[in-house]
Amino acid sequence: MKVSEASTADYGVVGSMRAGVLEQKFLLTGEDGSPNNYLLNVGRTGTGGWSTPRHKHNFDQIRYVIKGTYPYAKGKSMAEGSVGYFPEGVYYGPQDRPEGLEMLVCQFGGASGSGYLSVNEREAANARLKEKGDFKDGVFTYFDESGKRHNQDGFEACYEEATGRKMIYPKPRYDDVIMMNPENYEWVPDASPRVERKWLGSFTERDARVGFLRLEADATFTAGEQPSTEILFLTKGSVEIDDRRYGPHTAFEFSPADGRKPIKATEPTEFLCIVLPKF
Repeated sequence: MKVSEASTADYGVVGSMRAGVLEQKFLLTGEDGSPNNYLLNVGRTGTGGWSTPRHKHNFDQIRYVIKGTYPYAKGKSMAEGSVGYFPEGVYYGPQDRPEGLEMLVCQFGGASGSGYLSVNEREAANARLKEKGDFKDGVFTYFDESGKRHNQDGFEACYEEATGRKMIYPKPRYDDVIMMNPENYEWVPDASPRVERKWLGSFTERDARVGFLRLEADATFTAGEQPSTEILFLTKGSVEIDDRRYGPHTAFEFSPADGRKPIKATEPTEFLCIVLPKF
């Protein structure tokens, strides 16, 4: 089991491959090199906002808006409390995040097996690229030996610099990103007494899943029963695990190797649940 409390984590500023200021608290990370490596972070848009051009990735994302409204494409926005699935190989954007927006983001290797580039690898590549070119409005620009100008998406440039490989985007399994309104789903009983679930969706042949979990006060839920890595983000309430209490915006990782772990709610409690793809 891994645990990270947002209340004790510091904000770090994302590198210059995008325009504006985005502060992030990196809560949990997976295993570098694994096909479902991941990063769970809480991001807050700083002064002046943060923007990207229209782009796509070779990894999946789950986004949950904690505070504000998230404009994820032209004329399209996610409301506070909504959840979005951003599949690998699918375009979204341009983004124009307003100042003060807070959002939980889980980026993880998708069904194609392309994996996920860690923050340390990405930021090291970002620093090296700035020695030979410039990032502006989410685009990396450089001139080759003959003086020819080249423009490339910022993330794509960082990926190729970090890996030494040409970016190959997976063929999209979906036509667009998928938006979910949790308020329109019903709670259904879980196997544990006084525990309820809302599974919002299951995606691809690798069965990545997202939903919510609700516990009454003093109810106990057993984590670690999923076939792949299970991530729980405490959205409200408080819980006890191994005689230690945790409050809102605490993140937990349970892998199948961890075995089962009881979680007791000390008051009415809700989690956002993410199950990573099974490989």
